[in-house]
Amino acid sequence: MITLSVMPLCVLGFVSFNIAKDTLVQNHEQTNENHLRTASEVADLLLRNVINMNRVVLSDNQLREQLIESGRNGAASTIGVRTVQRLEHIVLSNLVDSQYFDSVCLFDREFHSTCYGRSESAGLYGTNQTRMNISKTEWYDPVIRARGKEVFFSYNVLDPYTSKESFSSVKLLRDPDNLESEPIGLLVTNIKKSMFQTVIHESDNSSFLVMNPIASSSSSMVYANKIDVLKEVSIEDGMENLVQNLEQTGYLITRYTNQTTGWTFMHIIEAKELLKQSNRIGVATAIISAIIAFISLLFAFWIARSITRPLLQLKKMILEWSTGVKNWFGNFEADEVGTIGETFKRMAIENVQLGERLIDSQLKEREAELNTLQAQIKPHFLYNTLDSIYWMAIMHDTPDIALMADSLSESFRLSLNKGKETIPFFKELKHIEHYMTIQNIRFNHRFTYIEHVDPSLMGIDFLKLLLQPLVENAIYHGLEPKIGPGTIRLTARREGKDVVIFTVEDDGVGIEDLTLIEQGYGLRNVRERVMLYYGNQSSFTFASQPNEGTKIDIRIRLHTEGQ
Repeated sequence: MITLSVMPLCVLGFVSFNIAKDTLVQNHEQTNENHLRTASEVADLLLRNVINMNRVVLSDNQLREQLIESGRNGAASTIGVRTVQRLEHIVLSNLVDSQYFDSVCLFDREFHSTCYGRSESAGLYGTNQTRMNISKTEWYDPVIRARGKEVFFSYNVLDPYTSKESFSSVKLLRDPDNLESEPIGLLVTNIKKSMFQTVIHESDNSSFLVMNPIASSSSSMVYANKIDVLKEVSIEDGMENLVQNLEQTGYLITRYTNQTTGWTFMHIIEAKELLKQSNRIGVATAIISAIIAFISLLFAFWIARSITRPLLQLKKMILEWSTGVKNWFGNFEADEVGTIGETFKRMAIENVQLGERLIDSQLKEREAELNTLQAQIKPHFLYNTLDSIYWMAIMHDTPDIALMADSLSESFRLSLNKGKETIPFFKELKHIEHYMTIQNIRFNHRFTYIEHVDPSLMGIDFLKLLLQPLVENAIYHGLEPKIGPGTIRLTARREGKDVVIFTVEDDGVGIEDLTLIEQGYGLRNVRERVMLYYGNQSSFTFASQPNEGTKIDIRIRLHTEGQ
């Protein structure tokens, strides 16, 4: 219902908005093109007045003769006070509107200068040391190529760094009586940029720019009545890139080319300012659409509620089941959704029963595996034999054999432990001491065994035969291949209240390929017993460096009551 009622209205509003927007843009472009044409024509009147004055200067015989004479004298200039007075007379007599006149400078062919106006200096080129630099400037070559035609520059060519409020017209002066001869000098006329203020219509929400499209990027800007619009873009990339960037940032631009200078006059306005009126159509359409959508939504909700209620009930039951709730109250109605709900309830109950049976089966399997692994290290039949060996050694006065038999007998006694799976931790340490006694007798006391054990751990219940295989592994794979004595260090410390970390490390030959450790039966047996008895929260890690030794860490969480 929302689609049927709101969509046609939205389409109508969209079409109306675009028609109004296109009409406003076309009218704006046409109007501003006319304004720019008028502004360009007014600017042409002012600039042609300057061109006419330049021609009067060239046609003045007295000034022309003074320039020719000064150029013939080389380094010695003959233009002076009379030249300035004559230049002043021509300017005052021929400029129709002198308020935009800044200064005029006359140069002979050796670039000696005389100036009249706001500045009576030739700027950067007003001294004998700098005057010859004119021929090296970027503006000199275009003037030469123009062969006497006025060339307009967007900046003051005589003082581009400090005179930012004026631009220049430069004319190459040639003797009209002998056009094939060398130029007789230059005429530079500086015009105030404020002249553009008289040719434009000021507006609060638009900007007016004058740019030179063929100038370098740094000097392409002639005039801008507002610089706020230029803060969002860069003028360093030239006029076309400036226009493209402004259009991409939401501005509408109208352009017109001035006939006298070739410069581009531009009117810039932000699109959102121009389209305020058309935006009202969009706002009105959105408000009406929202009202119709609200009414349609209420009506659709009333119709759909009878359909969605049982679906929401089914969704709630599924979410509760995912959080652990297994008992539900209430029944579904006798419809399609109700059939799905009752089926899900039966499946959930069966899933709980299957889960309980699976957990029971896994516990029994783990217990059987633990018993099997434990049975592999319970050699009961050797105990009585070792006791006989001990007494025979005593009778034959062989104390080392007696000590070895006694230690081995005690080791087996501790491993049997009356059939219990765990022993006090201090008995596990005794078991290791007996084992080290046997190995030191065998290897002529090459090994040193060091214990660092937290005293509070001595009485804890500990899975028997967990650390002794690690010590055995350290001897057979680390210390026995090593030349000379070796050391085994056993550390037991608490981490927090319930976590204990056991470390067995040696300074033997080390293991280069750690995958060989996984292939051995002893360490794999210990790892499996740790995981089976202490659960997945425990860890068994090892590290080894060749010729430095091996280190094995076992991290377990002690069993508490109820676990």
